[in-house]
Amino acid sequence: MWKQWLVALILVVSGVAGAVAFRTLGTDTVAQNTGERPASVVNTVLPERDTVRDVVKAVGSLRALNAVELTTEVSGRVIELNLETGERVEKGQLLLRLDDRQARADLAIIEAQLADARRQYERARQLRSNNSISQSQVDELRTAVDVAEAQRESARVRLENHRIKAPFAGVVGLSDISVGAYLTSGTSVTTLDSTDQMELNFAVPERFLGEVALAQPVNGQSPAYPDQTFGGKLAELGTRINELSRTLPVRALIDNSEGKLRPGQFMSATLTLREREALVIPEQAVMIRGDEQYVFVAEDGIARRASVTLGSRMPGRVEVVDGLTMEDRVIVTGQDRLSSGDRISVKDGENVIPDNRFAKSMES
Repeated sequence: MWKQWLVALILVVSGVAGAVAFRTLGTDTVAQNTGERPASVVNTVLPERDTVRDVVKAVGSLRALNAVELTTEVSGRVIELNLETGERVEKGQLLLRLDDRQARADLAIIEAQLADARRQYERARQLRSNNSISQSQVDELRTAVDVAEAQRESARVRLENHRIKAPFAGVVGLSDISVGAYLTSGTSVTTLDSTDQMELNFAVPERFLGEVALAQPVNGQSPAYPDQTFGGKLAELGTRINELSRTLPVRALIDNSEGKLRPGQFMSATLTLREREALVIPEQAVMIRGDEQYVFVAEDGIARRASVTLGSRMPGRVEVVDGLTMEDRVIVTGQDRLSSGDRISVKDGENVIPDNRFAKSMES
């Protein structure tokens, strides 16, 4: 009895194995007859026209457009102080005054002497008209007037040297001076910086020398304000190339109307050499093999390899100088597994657009 069951089991297993073998053989035969791989699923985009900028990136440091260290020219005791660190002052504003009583007294004496010299000169002129006095005496009195006028001007300068005024509008720096302090000649009082516009000094590689020009746009970014860009323009070009770095020193004026930037601050600079309208595609679409740069283009369900010439690069995008048109659908995903002539299925969002010829062959 058990022998019969054994024979039956062997027959069942043999039948199942034969069916599987027949099905596999049939599938292989169909694949060999078609000679095609399944279509690769890809995504595509159309090239776009956008503004492309040729830029040079560098790093530099900021400097105040006008900067000065204010010092005393004479010795004296401070009797008036109008210094507040960080305060904005106007041109000509009085910042500090030393005790100037002696200087004012000296000026008053000189002015009195000048008035007397002028009276004597006028009297001599009248006497000269009657020949009551010689011309040489008149000339001597005229010289006395000139000397007195010069002495008055000298006294005015000495008086003015007791006062420190802002030579230009700007922001006052740190100061350790207080009222009543005795200062000697040459003592540093404070600093004054004009910061509405800042000078950004950086260098441009020598190979861009023919493209650099005044008034080109410059954008600066500071680590202190990573999310803000400060705009400006190229203001000055150096006259000599640095022989060691082979760069040209340049200077840009950066807008600082908000007062955030400080002299001496580090800043990265982006100099725009020129702007133009150009064809751009996603950078991920570009493939590189040796010296060749190429993309895959979708044409009627087939991937076609197209060599391209690239230009400027931007974050995530690249300029195509030659090799594509606005109508070419560029493959941006799955292209690393493609060869020219492969069948593709284009997926737009969640909708898959099957290859028409592949669909027909399946229907037939």
